[in-house]
Amino acid sequence: MKVVIPAAGQGTRFLPATKSMPKEMLPVLDRPVIQYVVEEAVASGADDITIITGRGKRALEDHFDHNPELAKYNDLPAMRGLEHLAERATIHFVRQRSPRGLADAVACAAKHVGNEPFGVLLGDTINLCEPPLLRQLWDRFEELGSRSSVLAVETVPDSKVSDYGIIAGPQVRPGVFEVKQLVEKPTLAKAPSRLGITGAYVLTPAVFEAIRSTPPGRNDEVQLTDALDRLRKGEKVYAVTFQGVRYDIGDRFLWLRTNMEFALRDPELRDRLRPYLKELLA
Repeated sequence: MKVVIPAAGQGTRFLPATKSMPKEMLPVLDRPVIQYVVEEAVASGADDITIITGRGKRALEDHFDHNPELAKYNDLPAMRGLEHLAERATIHFVRQRSPRGLADAVACAAKHVGNEPFGVLLGDTINLCEPPLLRQLWDRFEELGSRSSVLAVETVPDSKVSDYGIIAGPQVRPGVFEVKQLVEKPTLAKAPSRLGITGAYVLTPAVFEAIRSTPPGRNDEVQLTDALDRLRKGEKVYAVTFQGVRYDIGDRFLWLRTNMEFALRDPELRDRLRPYLKELLA
């Protein structure tokens, strides 16, 4: 399975931290976010991963590269896990020359993907799912005939509708919707439903032509939601719900909340953190 991970965003909501560090390298406990994303891709069956980067993102390449200066620490479980991860899949890096939107970032992988379906995971979102979210999507893709793009959705609260691409369409089987409309970050009044696109996809190669023919939209960027709305006019597109929890680290609060929840899942940190939190809140 080939997987594309767009990681070219500028991370302006984390400035000045992201002035010299990619937002995808922000740590959640002891690992950067991008490592969780690559782990999900590999656990889903990916053996070929393309990460789309941009200016100032060399740290992403360095993270997955072998570092002889740290060889003496390779016996540490965390370092062994990182080395093993880098060995299980071939990781390529392609630079997006200018920030022209998510669809343009995905299109940067067109020559590498070729005429094959492929997965897409965002570089700043962690999915805790069993089986892994991308594996769930790929299984749905095969169940639906391996000819239609599939995207993950979840019900979002009214207050968050304007933060998401929103889909609408009939439910054709439990948890599967045939997409008839996609709108990028609509107002609540104009939203066709409350089903928000979470940022995980299995796409057919026809999406590249749809991207090429999609004009810039919101923020003068080529939006993937708009390209998928164009794609559905030529072939079916499905949206599916999933089992698991998604963690978006797109702003300071969400990143802090993710760190807190992950820490409370860790047995050692949980035992140390709970008394501290009780004392702090008192």
